[in-house]
This record gives sequence, structure tokens and C-alpha cells, in this order.
Amino acid sequence: MNNVSVLCVENRKEYLDALTYMLETAGYEVWSATTGSQGLSILMKQPIHGVLLEYDLPDATGSAVRAEMKRIKPEVPVLLFTGLGSQTPFLLRFFDSYLRNAERPEGAFQDLDA
Repeated sequence: MNNVSVLCVENRKEYLDALTYMLETAGYEVWSATTGSQGLSILMKQPIHGVLLEYDLPDATGSAVRAEMKRIKPEVPVLLFTGLGSQTPFLLRFFDSYLRNAERPEGAFQDLDA
């Protein structure tokens, strides 16, 4: 166990379950949320070291949620989790990095220390 906590904010349960499984198998502690407001609540209460954030959420855009997350904990990297393709370069202006939803997430947080 590497003692790194990752928050996954994804509104599609099948993606959220897959992300959680892969990250937990790699030794991460995973917190899950299906809305931006749930993600913000978890970020405020838990020792989160990195966030994997979907752009299209039911209650807000990923960039709006990311801005609030950075206001709360500016040191926590927020990675965009996307399948948006051609819009990704534009969106990267708002995020620390990104992960396409066809990629495995385990290495995305390998440089984080608890």
C-alpha cells in the first residue's frame, strides 16, 4: 500500500467502478463521487493527494469543479478524465494533466507521496 488517496469523480458508474478497482489494485486508497458537489465535499473532509475528474458532470462542468477544488486545496493535482478528444488541448488550460478514458489510471499518480 502506498498510502496515497485518490478522489475519482465520474458520473458513469461503470467507469467509476473500473477506475476504483484498478487504482485500489495498484495500492491507492480511493474515494468515489458521482457529482461535483460530492467530490468537493470529500475533498474538504479527507486527505486527498490527487483527483481524477470527469468533465461532464450532472451538476457542474469539470472546469468549474476544478476551480473550486484548487481554491480549497491548491496543492492537490487535478487530472481531467476525458473521452473528449479534439477538445482536450483547450481543456488542459484548466487542469494539471489529463487521462483519456481508454487509458489505465494506475500510473497517473505514481509520483505522489502521502
